[in-house]
Amino acid sequence: MKFSVLDQVPVSRGDTVEDAIAKSIELAKLTEKWGYKRYWIAEHHNTAGLVSSSPEIMMTRLLSVTERIAVGSGGILLPLYSPYKIAENAKTMEAMFPGRVNIGIGNSPGGTERTRRALTDDGPNKLRDYTRMTEDLIGFMHNTLSQNHEFRSVKAGPRINHMPPLWTLGLTENGARRAAALGIGFVFGAFINPKHMVQALKTYYSEFKPSAVMSEPHAILCLFIICSETNEEAERHARTLDHWLLNVTYGRDTTIPSIEEVEQKHYSAKDLEIIRENRRRCIIGDPQKVKKALEQLPAVDEVMVICNVHDFEVKKKSYELLQQ
Repeated sequence: MKFSVLDQVPVSRGDTVEDAIAKSIELAKLTEKWGYKRYWIAEHHNTAGLVSSSPEIMMTRLLSVTERIAVGSGGILLPLYSPYKIAENAKTMEAMFPGRVNIGIGNSPGGTERTRRALTDDGPNKLRDYTRMTEDLIGFMHNTLSQNHEFRSVKAGPRINHMPPLWTLGLTENGARRAAALGIGFVFGAFINPKHMVQALKTYYSEFKPSAVMSEPHAILCLFIICSETNEEAERHARTLDHWLLNVTYGRDTTIPSIEEVEQKHYSAKDLEIIRENRRRCIIGDPQKVKKALEQLPAVDEVMVICNVHDFEVKKKSYELLQQ
C-alpha cells in the first residue's frame, strides 16, 4: 500500500502561523525520507487555524527543500479562479521542478458566500461550471482546446513538453464519473464524508477513459489517521482531533486545541453524537489496529493521510509508524 500526505497546515494552540509553516516544511522532509509518495497542500480561506490559503506558494517552498517526493495541491478551488491562470502556475512549477508537481483541484466555494465573493472580486458563482472549467484547464495545459474554442489561440506558458498530472477531489458517484470521463485522477475525500466511498471508487475505475492527462486510472483515498504505539495513546491524542472537528462542524475556532484544554471540556449529548459520527472519517489506533482497518478499505492506488493532532511529535510519529 502506498501512502501520501494531505497537509492543511493547521495551527496548534500556542503556535504562531510561522510555527505551522515551519512544521509543514519539516514534515515534508521527513515524509520524503520515510518513503511517502506525495505531499499535498489544501486550500482554505478566512480561517485563523489553517495556513493553507495559497497552496501554489506553499508547493514551491516545499519543492525547493525536497528532492524526490511529489508535491501538489489538494486542491486548488477551480471555480474561484481562471483555468488559464491555474495552467500557467502549474506549468511554471513543472518547469522549475520537472516531474514532481501534482495539481489537485476541487469544486468548493472556499468558505462562506461572502468569502467566495471576496475571492472572485464579487464575481458570479461558478460552481456549476466545474466540468467545463476542468476541461478548459486540461485544454490550456495540454494545448487541446477545440478549434472553435474562444481562447484556442491563447497559449498557456511557459511552453514545456511535460505536464503535471491532474486529479479532482470528489465525494459522490457524480464526481467519480466526471473524473473518469475526463481521464484524470480521482481523490475520494473520506476525510470529509465517507458515505459514497465504495460506489464512487467502483464507478471511477469501471468508467475511466484514457486521455492526454492519464493513460490509466489513478484513485486516491484520503482520510484522517492517527497511529501511536498503543491504542490508549492514539485515543488520547485523537481527542484533540475530535474537538477540532467538532469546532469545524459548528463553525468555531479552527486552531487545534491542546490535550489539557480538551480534558477540561464538557460535551453535550449532541456534541458526543457529532464526535461519534466524525469518527467515520478516521482510523485511530496502534499499528496492528490501523493495519487491519486499512486492509478493510476499498482497493485504491494509494491512501492519502491527514493527521491533525495538537502535538507535533505525536504527528510525526504517526506518519513514521504508518509507513513502517
